[in-house]
Amino acid sequence: MIGSLVKKIVGSKNERDLKKLQPAVQKINDLEADFEKLSDAELQAKTEHFRGRLTAGETLDDLLPEAFAVVREASKRVLGLRHFDVQLIGGMVLNSGKIAEMKTGEGKTLMATLPIYLNALSGKGVHVVTVNDYLAKRDAEWMGNVYRFLGLTVDCVVHGLSDSQRKLAYAADITYGTNNEFGFDYLRDNMKFDLAEYVQRDLHYAIVDEVDSILIDEARTPLIISGPSEASSELYFTVDRIIPKLEKGEVIEERDGKIGQTVKHYTGDYTVDEKAKSSSLTEEGVSKVEKLLNVSNLYEPRNIELLHHVNQALKAHALFKKDVDYVVKDGEVQIVDEFTGRLMPGRRWSDGLHQAVEAKEGVKIASENQTLATITFQNYFRMYDKLAGMTGTAETEATEFREIYGLDVVVIPTNRPMQRQDNADVIYKTEKEKFLAVIEDIIECHKQGQPVLVGTISIDKSEVLSALLKKRGVPHNVLNAKQHEREAFIVAQAGRKGSVTIATNMAGRGTDIVLGGNPEMMARSEAAAAEDPEARFVELLPEYQQRCKQEKEDVLAAGGLYILGTERHESRRIDNQLRGRSGRQGDPGKSRFYLSLEDDLLRIFGSQRVAFVMDKLKIPEGEPIEHGIISKAIENAQKKVEGHNFDIRKHLIEYDDVMNKQREVIYTQRREVLAGEDLHGTYHGIIDETVEDMIASFCPEKTPGSEWDWKRLTEDFINQFNFMPDFSAIDRTTCRHEELDASFKEQARRRLQEKEEDFTPPVMLQLMRILLLQTIDSQWKDHLLSIDHLKEGIGLRGYGQKNPKEEYKREAYGLFMEMMGRVRAEVLQKMFRIQLAREEDVEQMEAEQKRQKISLNKVGGEEQSKKPTVRDEDKVGRNDPCPCGSGKKYKKCCGR
Repeated sequence: MIGSLVKKIVGSKNERDLKKLQPAVQKINDLEADFEKLSDAELQAKTEHFRGRLTAGETLDDLLPEAFAVVREASKRVLGLRHFDVQLIGGMVLNSGKIAEMKTGEGKTLMATLPIYLNALSGKGVHVVTVNDYLAKRDAEWMGNVYRFLGLTVDCVVHGLSDSQRKLAYAADITYGTNNEFGFDYLRDNMKFDLAEYVQRDLHYAIVDEVDSILIDEARTPLIISGPSEASSELYFTVDRIIPKLEKGEVIEERDGKIGQTVKHYTGDYTVDEKAKSSSLTEEGVSKVEKLLNVSNLYEPRNIELLHHVNQALKAHALFKKDVDYVVKDGEVQIVDEFTGRLMPGRRWSDGLHQAVEAKEGVKIASENQTLATITFQNYFRMYDKLAGMTGTAETEATEFREIYGLDVVVIPTNRPMQRQDNADVIYKTEKEKFLAVIEDIIECHKQGQPVLVGTISIDKSEVLSALLKKRGVPHNVLNAKQHEREAFIVAQAGRKGSVTIATNMAGRGTDIVLGGNPEMMARSEAAAAEDPEARFVELLPEYQQRCKQEKEDVLAAGGLYILGTERHESRRIDNQLRGRSGRQGDPGKSRFYLSLEDDLLRIFGSQRVAFVMDKLKIPEGEPIEHGIISKAIENAQKKVEGHNFDIRKHLIEYDDVMNKQREVIYTQRREVLAGEDLHGTYHGIIDETVEDMIASFCPEKTPGSEWDWKRLTEDFINQFNFMPDFSAIDRTTCRHEELDASFKEQARRRLQEKEEDFTPPVMLQLMRILLLQTIDSQWKDHLLSIDHLKEGIGLRGYGQKNPKEEYKREAYGLFMEMMGRVRAEVLQKMFRIQLAREEDVEQMEAEQKRQKISLNKVGGEEQSKKPTVRDEDKVGRNDPCPCGSGKKYKKCCGR
């Protein structure tokens, strides 16, 4: 009560934050009249003027009012769009490294131009992160007109670009792209062997569009670059064949009078926990699987891989549904994003689950992959010096944004008052009753000319509704993962008179639904088939503009866009995203959710209480119920699931934080090696550490030299450095640690120096670099595999009264230190054993390579025709004079 009283007097924190920004808004508005008088050239000259002031020591905050005023004026001249005051506020929020929550249709894309321009003035690069390639290209082109007018460079990173194209894109002042492209480019850069091939610059400032989708929904799955492992795919089919023979059971809870406690009994061969999204075999199920696979004990150590395959196959059959979690397209299993309904080509479930689903669907199984590089979105985006985001729905996840990313959420007021009417949910007993009611509601709206956007949570539900509408003769569009290519066009026309659009999880975010339709898109669609599409577009546009204007009047009279949700999502935020498509820029609209007791959310989390109320009120079949208790039960169910999902993401980041520190060490080392930072010092350091470890192992400090294990010490030295140590200056009875340590280090360094003289310094430097990089990469790959195996079993430590997370940290650190030891040992062994090749060996090797090439070109007994290599100049023979003019033979000079 006291808190609400204080809030009434001084306002909420959000209101106070907005109030602080008002003076800056006034400053920007005061500059508008002056900037309107500037010529285009004078306005464009402001960019260099601002850069000069930054160089002189001013800050971005000092420049903010003028820079924002310049962008507003440029936007008016180039796009014909003027930033509202609320967009200026949103731009300041983004510039301060926070999340701006702004309702759909309020102009987030235009708002972002303000902080993007301001931060790009530093020359360090600004990344604008979008949810798909279409939006990245659209925004880079559309808003890019403003930046280019002001003298900044703009580019876009999308799937399919070469490294040289990516490097150019990242060199631009402003770079648009998806979260996947930015993250994978970072990982790929840190697998390269030359700094000149790196495509990304330092991570300076990023604005994440649809920040809730990218930093929360997609953050449960880390980015992984993987390579094929040696595992066979046949076992997946073998195990898959036995799963349909198992019977699904239930968990029965009974109170045991003797012990006074509730006891669980399991029926059938396996049980499914839909809340936890897990499945497990019962004792009867284990026995049946052992008989079917002809093994005596499934839980023996030698059967651990087989058990893993059984568990993944069971999960594939019991928990993963076709056209809900995935689709089969072009002979491949493609994952459906549970939050957007979009297909995610190229993304695969890890740990053999994807292969298990492929076996279930009878498609070709892709080889199981081994992790080569990985990072979570959380740890990638936390590397930026400054991070900001924008979305229509972030406030429900404010705690997670603050805890994980250190980002505060500021809710930006709408430019015009919100007029949408959000109706209470209606609930039916069965899904069939619910769908019949939905169809009747759609038909009624269609007759009145009111556009309807129907939200579903899966592809199969959208297709069920589509079939029912077809039966009733209602024309409609279906937007789900299967119609991904037409996404933008379908969404843009969802506000036309009488239109009915069925959308899965509101795929198509980022495209506005304009009441009456989008005339530009309609004109372009029709003009595309003409001989001169651009001329035909100009011809058609006025006609479509007039038609859409008239349709908008009719739609406004019918009540605006109607949002009809057919099921509640696990997250309130996703429901709010659907609702937010209506009521754009003060337009009228309404929304309502239709539910049933058979919906997944209510069935799993809250149906008992709701069913009890319906029974008590004696609701007849076909009649809905609207009640406060029901709405509360649904909200509580959503909060439970949101909390559970937050825990999953937090769990992921806590584990990845351990790996992140190790990844930073490895990637920093690689960069230092590639930059050529004192490689001799690096090798001397490796020699020193190896010698110190060696002496510590065989020469105990508190025992006299006569008792040291000189034999094993010598063997270890030879093993590491490939030569016999010189003991002539050492007295083995009176020798001290310091004396032996200095002698061994000096001998190893001297041998390294001799090798450098043999190879020549330039060759030696390149050799040092290659050996270090190859060894680090090889050992890091094996380390990632070890970490994957550690993660698989670490949860079992809880049964031994140990904290799995602490155990993971301890063991992961131990594995990392072991790996670093192996890197040192392997680098030294290779370096001290490598030799100059003799000329006859080189010629023999070249001949062998030629033979291999010939055999590779022969397929099915026939030799394929192969075009000869065309050289720009004659090949230099190994015994010819070197073309550099040194007078030496080529083999003794540049061909060495």
